[in-house]
Amino acid sequence: MNLQSQWRCPQPRKGLMGGWDRFVGPGATAVENALALVPAVLGTMALVYYAHFSELGWTLAQYIVAALLAFDIIAGVATNATTSAKRWYHRPSQKWHQHMGFVVLHGLHVFLVAWLFRDMDISFFIVIYLLLLLSSAAVVTVSQRVQRSVALLLVCNALLISQYLLLPTPGFEWFIPFLFLKLLVSHLTLEEPYL
Repeated sequence: MNLQSQWRCPQPRKGLMGGWDRFVGPGATAVENALALVPAVLGTMALVYYAHFSELGWTLAQYIVAALLAFDIIAGVATNATTSAKRWYHRPSQKWHQHMGFVVLHGLHVFLVAWLFRDMDISFFIVIYLLLLLSSAAVVTVSQRVQRSVALLLVCNALLISQYLLLPTPGFEWFIPFLFLKLLVSHLTLEEPYL
C-alpha cells in the first residue's frame, strides 16, 4: 500500500458551505461528509427511539437536547478523525490553546447532561469536566509518538470512572466514552492526513 501524506489544506469556501468546511475540514470528500452525517443521524434516531420506548420520562426539551448532543458527539467521533479534519484542526496556526479551547467548549455538553438528565448533579459535572480537561492537556502535551496510546488509555480511564465511580445516566450511558473518544482520540491526536 502506497499512502501519501498531504498536509496542505485548501481554503474554506465562501458562505454557508464555508461554515461546513470549518466544521469538517475544507476539501472533505463525499465519503468523509457521509461519515459525519449518516452515523450521527442514525445514532440520534436510535437514542430518541430508546428513550421513548424505555419510558425515561423525558420532556420535549430533554429530547431536543439529547438529540443535539448525540448528533454533535457521534458526528465528531468520525469527522475529527478524517484526513480533512486532521489537516484543518492541526494546521500550523492551531496551537495548544486552540485545541484546549475546543475542549473547554464541550464543558457545555457535560453541564447539560448534569443539569437536565442528572437533576443538577454538580459533582458529576466537576468530576467529568476536570477529567476531560486534565486528560486533554495530557494528550496535547505528550510526545506524538505515544499520543494515540495515551489518548486511548485516558478514554478507558474515563469509561471506568463513569461506570464505577459515578452512576451511569439513564439514556446517556454512551455519553462519556463517546465524548472522550471525540475529543481525545479523534480531535486532539495528531496523525498524518493521507490522500
